[in-house]
Amino acid sequence: MDPPQFVFDIEAYKRQTQMEEELIVKPLRERHKKILGEMKAQNSTPHNKRKYIYRDHAAANRRLIENYFSDEPTYDETMFRRRFRMEKDVFLRIVGDLSTHDDYFKQRFDAANKEGISSLAKCTTAIRMLAYGLVADSVDEYIKIRGTTALECLRKFCKGIIQLYEPVYLREPNTDDLQRILHVSEMQGFP
Repeated sequence: MDPPQFVFDIEAYKRQTQMEEELIVKPLRERHKKILGEMKAQNSTPHNKRKYIYRDHAAANRRLIENYFSDEPTYDETMFRRRFRMEKDVFLRIVGDLSTHDDYFKQRFDAANKEGISSLAKCTTAIRMLAYGLVADSVDEYIKIRGTTALECLRKFCKGIIQLYEPVYLREPNTDDLQRILHVSEMQGFP
């Protein structure tokens, strides 16, 4: 038995390819060009990828320590009090308490062993936003934290402060507290 003979018709193949080109491929190419043109006119990219911004958290942390927390800081205690709206030891106590209370405030390292955002930077972000009423994006220039992370820091900071200090500092004053406040006020000349 002879195998069936396959006859390849080159002319039929060319006609089929030409028809596919005219009816399918050419309209798809034209549509693709039109979409790219519209996207170019709107100044957007075809994949809408977010732009990566390198933020050197280690350098930002070093700068923060050099400016405020080193043995010989660039800015003294008076400047710290003015900028943070509290004494340095109170701020450091808050940072320490939050770091032990919530893992979010512990400094971590990524898979490449690069330093993440420090607890000082996270707390500084929250304090600056609260003290000055700053928008989240404004802390990026100095502390190198993007806006969404800054908002997350602020939320977790506020929740942590309430959980840690509500029983002692965020309660209604009792009669002893009121007597002490009135006594201090009288000593300072208030009626």
